[in-house]
Amino acid sequence: MAANDTIADMLTRIRNANLARHETTEIPSTKMTRSIAKVLRDEGFIADFEETGEGVKRRLVVSLKYKGKNRRPIITTLKRVSRPGLRVYSNCRDLPRVLGGIGVAIISTSSGIMTDREARRSGLGGEVLCYVW
Repeated sequence: MAANDTIADMLTRIRNANLARHETTEIPSTKMTRSIAKVLRDEGFIADFEETGEGVKRRLVVSLKYKGKNRRPIITTLKRVSRPGLRVYSNCRDLPRVLGGIGVAIISTSSGIMTDREARRSGLGGEVLCYVW
């Protein structure tokens, strides 16, 4: 599999694990996937993540969150916005509001990966990586 879009790969793995009600899922670890996992954790979409393995074989083990006794996934939708074939950029004034503020847009800015809220507060624009809600 040509995994040149590591972000789409990450989102798909989380989406699939959620549908199958898995506790954890493994994602190849890169700086980008680590940063996104950190934002997802800080925003309460995933329970936690840890890095395992050595060198090239480093993986992120992401612990997923469910709610209620019938274990509904916390994450209902993961949507890739900017992709290698079509980059989507936005300045701080035009940053998208996901579901009127219920969801988050994950933005890659000059000072790291952050949510649309943080980017707006810092007055930063950047590449709109994905929406989560």
